[in-house]
Amino acid sequence: MISRFFFPQPLPAEGEIPLPDAIAHHAFRVLRLRDGAPAVLFDGSGDEVSARLIARGKGGVALLSERHAVGRESPLELVLVQALASGEKMDWIVQKAVELGVSTVIPVQAERSVLRLAAERATKRVEHWRQVAIAACEQSGRNRVPAIEPIVGLREYLARDGNARRLVLSPVGGVRVATLSRPDAALHLLIGPEGGWSDEEFALCQRAGCTAIGLGPRVLRAETAGLAAVAALQTLWGDF
Repeated sequence: MISRFFFPQPLPAEGEIPLPDAIAHHAFRVLRLRDGAPAVLFDGSGDEVSARLIARGKGGVALLSERHAVGRESPLELVLVQALASGEKMDWIVQKAVELGVSTVIPVQAERSVLRLAAERATKRVEHWRQVAIAACEQSGRNRVPAIEPIVGLREYLARDGNARRLVLSPVGGVRVATLSRPDAALHLLIGPEGGWSDEEFALCQRAGCTAIGLGPRVLRAETAGLAAVAALQTLWGDF
């Protein structure tokens, strides 16, 4: 497979551009691509540009050739509202959710979240998840990088205005996904932390108009539940 790299500035249609140090290091030191290796660059605009990577000293340049408008985005605008999970689970959730086609990830601080982040730590972790999302786009072929929003509390998220339809996953019941009607706007999927939503949080979701859904009789882990639901919804109305 030809290596793909996210370029942090808008790409011209052709010509020669210097490679950012991070891309040059990854291409020539980590992946050990040969001088003149073919590559694909994308800047998040939806297009991708064919290129050849030329090593120059400790850095390199890209010789751009053809620009292609390649649509790999799902017709379903699916937003994953994920309660913070501990350890590397959030990395896994963000990575796989991007691969599965979500348009946005909103991290939520829940009562039972083991992971607690605030101030500078929260900002750094969100930036880390954005890099995880970029790497997932490079791997999966997406040319638009999903937004990873700042961490918010559940009440703050639910208080937002908007026309989005909201689904909250319930381990003790809820309507079957297959019985839902097709959404005519963005679809928000709310997933709880390892210990699940508290009774108060679940009641808040219901009062805010969220529809409770179930995924069968088995209780899924936090890092499994959201991804399973995303795949089910993509099968119903997306591009699976």
